[in-house]
Amino acid sequence: MNGEFLQALEQIAKEKGISKEFLIDAIDVALVSAFKKNFGSSQNVKVAINRETGEVDVYALKTVAGEVENELQQISLQEAKSLNKNYEIGDMVETKVTPKNFGRIAAQTAKQVVVQRIREAERGIIFDEFISRENEIVTGLVQRKEKNSVFIDLGKTEAILSLGEQTPNEAYNIGDRIKTYIVEVKKTTKGPQIILSRTHPGLVRRLFELEVPEIQSGVVEIKGIAREAGSRTKLAVFSHDENIDPVGACVGQRGQRVQVIVEELRGEKIDIVEWNDDPEIFVGSALSPAKVIEVNTNKETNSARVVVGDSQLSLAIGKEGQNARLAAKLTGWKIDIKSQSQISSS
Repeated sequence: MNGEFLQALEQIAKEKGISKEFLIDAIDVALVSAFKKNFGSSQNVKVAINRETGEVDVYALKTVAGEVENELQQISLQEAKSLNKNYEIGDMVETKVTPKNFGRIAAQTAKQVVVQRIREAERGIIFDEFISRENEIVTGLVQRKEKNSVFIDLGKTEAILSLGEQTPNEAYNIGDRIKTYIVEVKKTTKGPQIILSRTHPGLVRRLFELEVPEIQSGVVEIKGIAREAGSRTKLAVFSHDENIDPVGACVGQRGQRVQVIVEELRGEKIDIVEWNDDPEIFVGSALSPAKVIEVNTNKETNSARVVVGDSQLSLAIGKEGQNARLAAKLTGWKIDIKSQSQISSS
């Protein structure tokens, strides 16, 4: 190594936001290992790097002993005093043992360590950035597909959209720009692993927060979300200002706000209903777009019996029971739907 290497090291440290001393300390440790690997592992040694010239020296460390039992680890008192009369038993003596060709080995080792430490530091920076963005939305490009997983380029790194987090029947074409939800950020030996989702209810929540200023300000609150990704979502909202209609705020003029979200979710239907602390009113609203005649709740069984007009029964239940299922998930009540004619004949 030389002075130019140290100057380059200082420049790299500044650019990458890494301490120069941290890098040099790491090089010290690696050089000790390199010496032992190439020149014998039994010696106790330390490496000294001149901070100005970059010159590297190796010193053997030996303990002053009254009787030498291990010549690689110990030095006699007489021999120690020949070097410095002030040495006493138990002192540590440093003797320069730098091999002639150690400079070349040191330079190679130092370069390897710097590259490794920079890579680790960059991984750490990426991890710190994305761990703070868990449960947030990120926009990225579909980069590649591998088996059933899709890899999304987020700029500084790539993230994974596994099969279980992909919306059914949604195509992910290379080059597509899509919004995804960060479910989890993990530390691995290969760097941070960022797990994305297109199916998580949190994606819908964050999309509404982006599009609806009243939600951003806290005037309108999202009380609950029930979602079957790719098909339908039910959203319960509440306004803390009686002058603001929470459903209207989310829908927007001529449906513009909700339409932006529907387009991002590739046509997923969204029902927005007003939350109410009266479970009978809330259950009735949750079954939208069906019109409900009557709701009776039983707190002991946590169930609700709903009566609808004969023409509304199939709409209330929904295709394959989806509407009723999502309403039950949104409200937390078990819902039993009957038509007027079914009630009359029972």
